[in-house]
Amino acid sequence: MSLHAVPAVTAAVDLYFQALHECDVTKLDRVFDSSASLFDVTDGTFTAMPFAEWREIVANRPSPQSVGQAREDELLSLDFLSADLVVAKVRLRILDQVFEDHLSLANVDGDFRVVAKTWRDA
Repeated sequence: MSLHAVPAVTAAVDLYFQALHECDVTKLDRVFDSSASLFDVTDGTFTAMPFAEWREIVANRPSPQSVGQAREDELLSLDFLSADLVVAKVRLRILDQVFEDHLSLANVDGDFRVVAKTWRDA
């Protein structure tokens, strides 16, 4: 693990939390690489979704902030594959659902950005 990268990674994770709490797609655009994809398996059905499609879903739903919900999120772990690649395991509440996400982040042009996301309802 590269300790000098930890603050940059945690800042990216916090930006992710902010973006989802506020449903702020400008912040999502800052933390996700445009080529990222998201993956889930629910009730045996596999879903693969491009970032742009998920971004529109987030843009068109009520934000937790808009209904007065306090942020409930936590960084559970960081697993560094190298100084430039890390997987962050997080848990967060979005309205009435709690999610556990694994965010694959890569150092892209000096900033850590999400390049892939897997998630499940917790």
